[in-house]
Amino acid sequence: MNWNVDPILFQFGAISLHWYGLLFACGIWGGAALLKRMLGESRQNTGLVDELFFPVFIGIIVGARLMHCLAYEPDFYLAHPLEILYIWKGGLASHGGGLGAILGVMWVARKNNLKLMYLLDYLALPTLVFAVCVRMGNLMNSEIYGKVTEGPWAVIFERVDMLPRHPAQLYEAMGYLLMALVLWQLRRSLLAAQGKLFGGFLIGVFVIRMLVEMVKPEQASYIPSLPLTVGQILSVPFILVGIWLWLRPVNR
Repeated sequence: MNWNVDPILFQFGAISLHWYGLLFACGIWGGAALLKRMLGESRQNTGLVDELFFPVFIGIIVGARLMHCLAYEPDFYLAHPLEILYIWKGGLASHGGGLGAILGVMWVARKNNLKLMYLLDYLALPTLVFAVCVRMGNLMNSEIYGKVTEGPWAVIFERVDMLPRHPAQLYEAMGYLLMALVLWQLRRSLLAAQGKLFGGFLIGVFVIRMLVEMVKPEQASYIPSLPLTVGQILSVPFILVGIWLWLRPVNR
């Protein structure tokens, strides 16, 4: 399959709408709608959706940008620190976005005198909706592609080169979508044991990320000292936290 989609959906003069921006916004909207539904069916405060929006959004952007700059291209950004602010040039790391989102949730939890894990459990499924949309945005940008392969499922990203590559963005998007469907079916039983849904989310998401990293070229500007990619190294702590949440005893 040849892929040569224009990243710009439409342009009118100096104003343009990019596929990535549209899908990013759809991910936020879809996640917020799902969160409101989940809170409503559990007879919880649906007003939390509005309170979470800006803290989590800012956390995602700031965290993702800082993680990309400091974990993937530290030499360049430490030598040119003002470039960190040039977010329109691209460069966001999902691991940092996750950490930033958690900090935003912590702020809302403290403000409303709620348990952090209570909110994180409810945000797990909406986050998967967002992740699927972001990876589809990466596909429209012809970025986050995989290594060269001779497999019949390979995609030639013509805006990159004319080599057949693993469609790594699609692998992740399909993995997250499948995981969302499974967790949706199990949501009621998992929400009954605080931390289980979020723990399962962490394990699933970052195991998928670890596996997909195997068919992706190293994205960092340096070679890590361990026989893992930077993306895999950053995934390990999330998986360990997820395992701890899943295995710890919980009072029902």
